[in-house]
Amino acid sequence: MRLIAINAGNFKLDGGAMFGVVPKSIWNKVNPADSNNLCTWATRCLLIESGKQLVLIDTGLGNKQDESFFRHYFRDTPQTWDQLLKPYGFQSSDITDVFLTHLHFDHVGAALTRDGEKIVPTFKNANYWSNQKHWNWAINPNPREKASFLKENLLPLQESGQLHFIDSSKSPFEWMEVLFVDGHTEQQMLPLITTPKGKILYAADLLPSVGHIPMPYIMSYDVRPLISMQEKEQIFKRALSENWNIFLEHDPIIECATLQITEKGVRLLNTPQLSDLY
Repeated sequence: MRLIAINAGNFKLDGGAMFGVVPKSIWNKVNPADSNNLCTWATRCLLIESGKQLVLIDTGLGNKQDESFFRHYFRDTPQTWDQLLKPYGFQSSDITDVFLTHLHFDHVGAALTRDGEKIVPTFKNANYWSNQKHWNWAINPNPREKASFLKENLLPLQESGQLHFIDSSKSPFEWMEVLFVDGHTEQQMLPLITTPKGKILYAADLLPSVGHIPMPYIMSYDVRPLISMQEKEQIFKRALSENWNIFLEHDPIIECATLQITEKGVRLLNTPQLSDLY
């Protein structure tokens, strides 16, 4: 098994929205904001090579929206997935599976590419994985999440015939357990990957960065913030008891983290490199 962290690009979001009720005087020490109160975030995806499987977890924002959309997010210069994969000896057509933790635009945007007047799957030979409950939630969005569920990220994926739904009781990969959480959005999927050296949790938006480790540090984007806190507590307990490493999708600097219990609660222990964990 081979695991590769690939940042599909940085973008910016409002710091207050990312940390909810936590005062800026506290979160700004860990995730400093610019003059517009915007913090920089990664879209760090995970590529897993296991036998004949080449699995990509999440895809980043992509580039098919127009400039009026992207100017809100101050993204850096986008690269195609062929460009991102080339240093590792792969191309987009080599990907066998794309696992989408959820369908917000910063996670699914690059799953599809504009080809003339059409929008087509970026990974033409891949199975795309979501789940039925989250799909139903995304295609009938509530007003709070409507700006995150874009029809151009959803309908072409369905029309391609490459979209598949995961049964909540069964993972499509023998080396992956799928944890379902409902605080950030309905039925977000967190892959728990078993490697020869231990387990790695792809935390997606349950834990965007090391700055979100304390329990009350919950994003304002979460549709059910109290549920998010409960889910963090439950998953952290298991992570601590089973010595998981946690892969961070949005932290602009840190790839992985381990946790510890302190007198203040759960806090950061170490920040290992992914290459040391498998």
